[in-house]
Amino acid sequence: MAVATAELVERIWARDASVWTGADEDRWLGWLDVPSRMRERVPNLEAFARGAAEDGLTDIVLAGMGGSSLAPEVFALTFGAGNLHVLDTTHPDAIRSLDARLDPERTLVVVSSKSGTTLETQCHFAWLWERLGGRAERFVAVTDPGCELDALAHERGFRAVWPGEPEIGGRYSALSFFGLVPAALADVDLGRLLERAHEMVDACRLLEGNPGLELGRALGEGWRAGRDKVLLGETPGGFGLWAEQLLAESTGKEGKGLVPVPGETDEGPDRQHQEVRVPDPYELGQEFYRWEFATAVAGSLIGINPFDQPNVQEAKDRTRAILGSGQEPDLEPVSSLEELLGQADDGDYVCIQAFVEPTAEAERRIDALRARIREETGTVTTAGFGPRYLHSTGQLHKGGPPTGLFLQLVDDPAELEIPGRDFGFRRLIRAQAAGDFDALRERGRRVARMRWDDVEVSA
Repeated sequence: MAVATAELVERIWARDASVWTGADEDRWLGWLDVPSRMRERVPNLEAFARGAAEDGLTDIVLAGMGGSSLAPEVFALTFGAGNLHVLDTTHPDAIRSLDARLDPERTLVVVSSKSGTTLETQCHFAWLWERLGGRAERFVAVTDPGCELDALAHERGFRAVWPGEPEIGGRYSALSFFGLVPAALADVDLGRLLERAHEMVDACRLLEGNPGLELGRALGEGWRAGRDKVLLGETPGGFGLWAEQLLAESTGKEGKGLVPVPGETDEGPDRQHQEVRVPDPYELGQEFYRWEFATAVAGSLIGINPFDQPNVQEAKDRTRAILGSGQEPDLEPVSSLEELLGQADDGDYVCIQAFVEPTAEAERRIDALRARIREETGTVTTAGFGPRYLHSTGQLHKGGPPTGLFLQLVDDPAELEIPGRDFGFRRLIRAQAAGDFDALRERGRRVARMRWDDVEVSA
């Protein structure tokens, strides 16, 4: 039974798991006071970033997925940090494009993975290690203590190893080392950022006028009223990239869930609009925290555990099985856009899953396709590049409500070898596409697959 909202604040701060499902939620609440702990580490982070700059390491590559990459991406966009390159795609052309921009003498790589076993990040690391000549002083790890990456980083003598906290899940880690190490390297004033974040922490302890509680109640009560599509206010820093994962992965399970739909209008009975408040770049820390607290509140009202992701592993297991088979992934077209859209009904959403190089031109083309779909069906649309979305909204697609129609778009790039693997990046991204498609189809989701070159963005 949902907890009365008047009790939520006190019980969340008391780490009371029965606020949600009474499972293990109390083990995942380290994010509640992480801004206070991180303020104590600011001198260490600043000294680390200063040392890297003094050594001429001014180009930063962040290799990570999901919770390890999305907050750094938003930091880079919000603060205009053109020296911070986030690598969260396995598309060979994207990796070649990054390679063309890299100066090995100026590059520092941050390998970021909470589990230390993320397949994409392992492959990125293998490629970057060879690309930089195995120079351990050019590598930094952010990972949980005792995991595989932690052991490897110490064994090879990385420049630094920053520990994650086992009590903080990936999508709640923006204000931990996972977000703050790349932010420091992007020359963000961490003291100022965390001071503002700490003000939000204090505000989220209030019983009245609590910004996180108010947003969480609006999200949860909107869901109860059938307004499960969440329109996120646009920001120049791409806050929606991060908030999409937070909302989708936290609430999209047990056939329930909030569906984040950045870039849509609020004209429709299934929609709610929520403001993103980042009037100044240094408000970003506050906004990360407000949405984290709000998502925890919304999870209680929806009646789910907002800290697990029970369906994420499905596509990963299928990908590994396809790679292990030694066979070429099957990415032949299935159905058609017209047939897929013909199944759309009131309250549905259409999701474009693009396993293509994530370029500005690709984004424009996808936006045009979304506009066409919106006009033809009247439904909201959303989109994500694969495999990034697998670590962001993928949980919602498989575990959330059966209201999604999924259009997978694929291309066929030239292979790029991965050192130490018997498959390359081409085969990897194609296996990821095939694996997720099969996982969606097995769950009875409405899916279609098309070749990228065959897509017509206008009717």
